[in-house]
Amino acid sequence: MGVGGCRLKATGRCIYLMKVSEILTFDVYWPDKRFWAKRPVRNGSPVMMVGDNIYHRNDITENWIQEDSHHSNQDGSMNIRNLTTDTRSINVLISNHFYYFGSAAPFVDLSMIGYRNGRGHRKMSLQDANVAAFVKNIEDYHRSDRNIVSADPFDFEGAEKRVDQGTGKISK
Repeated sequence: MGVGGCRLKATGRCIYLMKVSEILTFDVYWPDKRFWAKRPVRNGSPVMMVGDNIYHRNDITENWIQEDSHHSNQDGSMNIRNLTTDTRSINVLISNHFYYFGSAAPFVDLSMIGYRNGRGHRKMSLQDANVAAFVKNIEDYHRSDRNIVSADPFDFEGAEKRVDQGTGKISK
């Protein structure tokens, strides 16, 4: 689950919820034909600009490559802070069972599952009755939203802009 924060004025809103169906490394994700459409095209449509298939390693040096993307510097060069943040884990989580609400994210009762907003990730188990009830509630109420993009992302009108993961600031 991804929840919104203060900058988006989305605290307490569920932006996405997913069951992980596959875990790939960046180096497997990058060349996989299923995900070529997720490679960013900076002179493309807004959807094409914000593709998330942006990291892979040089086959010879094994140095990271950050494709020109919304996570790069203004001139398209590598943003080291974003690279460091984004590649703390080498895994990419794939889902074939998800809800993506974007800017139409519903308010949810995060206290029900003991969740507090903050950077980073937390693991919660569906074995926990409160977590299971929380997920069931979203799945029941949003049944028709499964595996579709319900709304554009927050800040989508600025798809051509770049973001700094360290500061959370979007370039002008």
